[in-house]
Amino acid sequence: MLRAGEQSRARFRRKGLIETLDSLAAAGIRSAGAGRDAQAAAAPAAIPLGHGGRILVFAFATTSSGVPREWAAGAGRPGVNLLRDLSERTLGAIATRARRARRPGDILVASIHWGGNWGYGIADREVRFAHALIDAAGFDVVHGHSSHHPKAIEIYRERPILYGCGDFLNDYEGISGYQAFRGELALLYAPRLAAATGRLVDFVLSPFRIRRLRLERAGAEDRAWLCALLDRESARFATRVLPAEEGALRVRPR
Repeated sequence: MLRAGEQSRARFRRKGLIETLDSLAAAGIRSAGAGRDAQAAAAPAAIPLGHGGRILVFAFATTSSGVPREWAAGAGRPGVNLLRDLSERTLGAIATRARRARRPGDILVASIHWGGNWGYGIADREVRFAHALIDAAGFDVVHGHSSHHPKAIEIYRERPILYGCGDFLNDYEGISGYQAFRGELALLYAPRLAAATGRLVDFVLSPFRIRRLRLERAGAEDRAWLCALLDRESARFATRVLPAEEGALRVRPR
């Protein structure tokens, strides 16, 4: 049972979440992974494509990222789409919802907030779950996030898995203790998928540097550091990251 102070904070959090969702909707920005109840939080964001299909973004969170269980949406309770675990039962529920929503020509993205904030380790259960989202649930992209720096990339059965995207923009400049991870370096991920099959055609990364709450193009030294890091970490998954034209990086199978 929540104490009086905890109940007050919980109400404030729910009110803030609803206000955020309303503000996004008023600005024409689609959202996924949070809602006024569990059903709304689990619903995908649908982005129309020119050929008549859609990008369906399903968003989830796990407690491994630090999201507390009390933030979970429920019946009549606003919150986030929190996964109880990464079990086959959880996967089955996701797969059922994905199959019901999918139409011919759709591209499905699973966006997951999971794992710790610092470090390059990826748990075996996360790898198994990411693979199963593609194999059993039919997702075309697995978009993982929580870490404040980029982590390994895998191309699995011609589908991209991002185990940790890092931050594209944050306000951590000047915070000490984690400089070795170069959290100020950010990536714009641009996979190109075949509309008919969802298979990966090309995958380019654009490196940036966060400075004074703004993004600027990363210099040659920073690009080389990111390229070497990602190539090293992605080797476990038989994936290469190589320099490309115009300062970009390219991801491809080894």
